[in-house]
Amino acid sequence: MNFFINNEQDGIKMSTGWNFTDQMGTFRMEAPHRNSHLYFPLANEAGMMSAVTPALHGDIKTGQNTFFSTPVSADDLHNTKSNRNFWIYIEGKGAWSAAGASALQHSELFNKDTEEKVTLRAGFLWHKVIRENERLGVKAEITSFVPANQYRVELMKVAVSNTGAAEIRVTPTAAIPVYARSAESLRDHRNVTSLLHRVYVVKEGIEVQPAMTFDERGHKVNRISYNVYGTDDAGKLPLGAFPVAEEYMGEGGSLEWPETIAANRREFCLPGQEIEGYEAIGALRFDDCRLLPGESKSYIIAMSVTEDRNTDKSGILGFLNMAGFEALLKKTQEYWEEKLGRISFKSSDDKFDGWMKWVSLQPILRRIYGCSFLPHHDYGKGGRGWRDLWQDCLALLLMETDTVRAQLWNNYGGVRLDGTNATIIGKEPGEFIADRNNISRVWSDHGAWPFFTTLLYLNQSGDMDFLFEKQAYFKDRLIARSTGIDEDWTAGYGNRQKCDNGEVYTGTILEHILLQNLTAFFNVGEHNNIRMENADWNDALDMAAQKGETVAFTAFYAGNLLELGKLLKKVREERGRDRIEVAAEIAVLLDTLSQSISYDSPAEKQELLSRYYKTCRHNISGQKVLLDTARVSEDLNTKGRWLSQHIADNELVKTPEGLEWFNGYYDNRGLQVEGVRPEGVRMTLTGQVFPIMMGIASKHQTGSTIKAVDRYLFDRKLGSYRLNNNFNELKLDLGRCFGFAFGHKENGAVFSHMTIMYAFALYRQDFVQEGYQVLKSLYNISTDFDRARIYPGIPEYINERGRGMYHYLTGSASWLMLLMLTEVYGVGGNAGKLYIRPKLKAGQFDGTGTASVKTVFADRTVRLVYRNRQHLDYGEYSVKSITLDGLRLDLDLDPCQAEIDRAAVLKLDRNMEHLIEVELGAKKP
Repeated sequence: MNFFINNEQDGIKMSTGWNFTDQMGTFRMEAPHRNSHLYFPLANEAGMMSAVTPALHGDIKTGQNTFFSTPVSADDLHNTKSNRNFWIYIEGKGAWSAAGASALQHSELFNKDTEEKVTLRAGFLWHKVIRENERLGVKAEITSFVPANQYRVELMKVAVSNTGAAEIRVTPTAAIPVYARSAESLRDHRNVTSLLHRVYVVKEGIEVQPAMTFDERGHKVNRISYNVYGTDDAGKLPLGAFPVAEEYMGEGGSLEWPETIAANRREFCLPGQEIEGYEAIGALRFDDCRLLPGESKSYIIAMSVTEDRNTDKSGILGFLNMAGFEALLKKTQEYWEEKLGRISFKSSDDKFDGWMKWVSLQPILRRIYGCSFLPHHDYGKGGRGWRDLWQDCLALLLMETDTVRAQLWNNYGGVRLDGTNATIIGKEPGEFIADRNNISRVWSDHGAWPFFTTLLYLNQSGDMDFLFEKQAYFKDRLIARSTGIDEDWTAGYGNRQKCDNGEVYTGTILEHILLQNLTAFFNVGEHNNIRMENADWNDALDMAAQKGETVAFTAFYAGNLLELGKLLKKVREERGRDRIEVAAEIAVLLDTLSQSISYDSPAEKQELLSRYYKTCRHNISGQKVLLDTARVSEDLNTKGRWLSQHIADNELVKTPEGLEWFNGYYDNRGLQVEGVRPEGVRMTLTGQVFPIMMGIASKHQTGSTIKAVDRYLFDRKLGSYRLNNNFNELKLDLGRCFGFAFGHKENGAVFSHMTIMYAFALYRQDFVQEGYQVLKSLYNISTDFDRARIYPGIPEYINERGRGMYHYLTGSASWLMLLMLTEVYGVGGNAGKLYIRPKLKAGQFDGTGTASVKTVFADRTVRLVYRNRQHLDYGEYSVKSITLDGLRLDLDLDPCQAEIDRAAVLKLDRNMEHLIEVELGAKKP
């Protein structure tokens, strides 16, 4: 049986490109080189970031200013001649690239009689390409990985075999181009920065240490070294090197057909030689060898970035032997398998279960790479954005709970007193940097995510004390949601908000949460929805800053306010906190506690917010007030209810045929975006997701919206849901996305992030069958290799032709993990208790009626197994009994769910896996 049952009416062809070969996510693929834009990540948490293709293209870097190799975009992968290469010159036969990157091999690519056989095998996080040339009688296996340790190094083992009937004599040469500078120099002073290069030939290979980092704002002495080392399987070091790229290629030659290789030149540089002022290449010449039929010879190449050329390199050189390489590869595989094994799913479909392992890797990759540094992510300069900090924590809360509390606390240090936040995020946890580029953008959604993520943490941990931890606020020159400048602020003030007495002000985490959501509530446009400002979640809706409004995130904030009201009620009733402390200035935002205003009046809301901004333009008084928790809770509930009713009363749109859904936006003319227009019906998926997810939509409204989404946003050709339908307009009063071709990126592509959130919203409101269909649609298209052309995992979006784009670095992976664990398998926290609430369909159980999930809860490893012996569908079964490590639990069983008290979980041994078995049976009539 399959996790997703493909009926005839589905009409969706499943992938045949790659196939899993074990239960650990290892996959195999034939002829991977016949696919453009295909790349694989190699990285570690020390900051080494690589991308590699089947032909070993891709780049290596540790940051925006430290690229080991030339930066590449997705199109460069199959157009550039620069790659990691390993050549052998076969006596009497000529040159052959073990990576398939020679002009001759390219010319034979589409010739079925001469094309080489290529096989890929890959796993967490290692990559092997096997290439065989029957005519020459040679085969090469190239294994690449970045070790899971403190070193910034990529290792490559090349095993060359004689598959012919006669002995051959080969001359081996590794050829690794070394760019060795900032990505900024790719077009800006490319030649000038090569003049800074100092290339040292050493006995192990070459080291490139530019004399300076080139920056016209201030040049600096450089210490960073970019190194290529090598050895063979007998421990022999290279004979020498060809360190200058132009001499290696020869006049008229290229990296795909260098004269040095084609002519088998022997005039290499010896250790001790130094060369200045040229583009460099780690072309290491090894001693000739003879291979008998069936015999192999192996070489190890290390590509590293070190803090200084004189840094102790014994650690890296210790990997340059066969035993060390294999041991480190095994250790790296075990590291990632253990890390990713903390959450695993077992269903009726082994392929889906393996695919989810790769999805669970993606949030970790995004933490390492940021939103840049893979070939499709050729925008930005590294790092992560504010939204990324919080959404990535969703997955980390499920996988690495022991580190998340500190991360959440650090993140709150980026909040400003005006409810906005820092948008320049530093490398270190909690490091936020003042605006350096006179960019004053404000995203209207930014204040919504922190509480959503924090609430997940509170439910998983029961750690209500976290709400009352103290944290500082971020401060720079921008004030009043970037509509003004604090002329009194200077760099000497620092980036932490101060009081009038000069001390750094700190408030509780709860205060930070209240501030973000309350300021959003009052920051409305003429239609009384939260202002769009420079964009919301959809960054490409960036041209409606004056009159644009986001109904979608008005719904999100409404849900937040209602949940905050419930949370404070729980804090008061269960933790005895009758009073909460906030800054005196912030109290005005809780207007119902003193003199309430008319929420029907946008002007009154805006005026109140303006009054608040004037109190915290530069410093804050530092005075605190104690507020009645119950009254604050009711204030939040009042605001949340008002927003919910406002949306229900004003933002539902209908067609003449009776379809109904929510308008999501107002454009910069102040006009409602969605609904029936003279040019046709307009609809966005975002506008539907948040009213459903946050419980603003009634059951009836949700059902009606689903029909409208199926009618206007489901694309039968692609088999999934578009972000919007075709507006057929270059809509300059809403956003740049409408300049994109329809069906690409934010203009009507199948955008994985919002599609998964739509499925999450439907499951959350118990529209399980409908949510299942949405989830199934995205899985099917992501794994249909003939169209998606990606390795296992979920891309940022699917383009008009069905190709997966911007793979690996997408927040949709975190949401998919959250959906699968907490909604589909129904395992999560409720104020620290472990809840069990399955929403599995009958087809998701295996032939014995079993489905299971392994997860971590309260720092205990738990495997939860559902037994559905009668093969009942969701809605037909209920929880009949629960056992923990073989002992039946005496619980009050709701027909659909159960909870295990946290105290019982904390008694479990941390050092072993615990088994929870849940027996499902037919509901009572």
